[in-house]
Amino acid sequence: MATQHLLQSGTDLETGTARAEELVYESNVISLEDRLTDESREDHFIRREGKVYAGTHLIIEVLGGTGLDCIETVEAAFRRCVEACGATLLHIHLHKFQPQGVSGVAVLAESHISVHTWPEAGYGAFDVFMCGDAEPWRAVEILREAFGAEEVRTKELLRGDGIV
Repeated sequence: MATQHLLQSGTDLETGTARAEELVYESNVISLEDRLTDESREDHFIRREGKVYAGTHLIIEVLGGTGLDCIETVEAAFRRCVEACGATLLHIHLHKFQPQGVSGVAVLAESHISVHTWPEAGYGAFDVFMCGDAEPWRAVEILREAFGAEEVRTKELLRGDGIV
């Protein structure tokens, strides 16, 4: 075990004078690499195919879509994505612009799904970012179907890849 010293400073509320006190505590020193590659660790990092990363972030573009101006359609699509991906919905916040467009986010225990739409162009820009056991790729077909997309473009980012 290593002993670590911290200096905590502040003001004494009774006298108004500055004070400093040393805090000493014992801790195990474990490297970041050891912590993140430990298979028995209970966290939400993904350990797959020899990689360790925080989560899968999909950039999904819906082209030639319909219903992109309807807040109810967007919310229903978010809810279907959450369920299909095995995620945990915390809350949804959507905003309808005038004369058109919807922006919003579904906040998940595993991260989020977000959107900004340009219905006049049939275009929706979605982000699906999930960690843990969630399966974000399942959202792609749901979004294609929900908005009747002529085309869907998807890019994958492995967030946190290479931190170990």
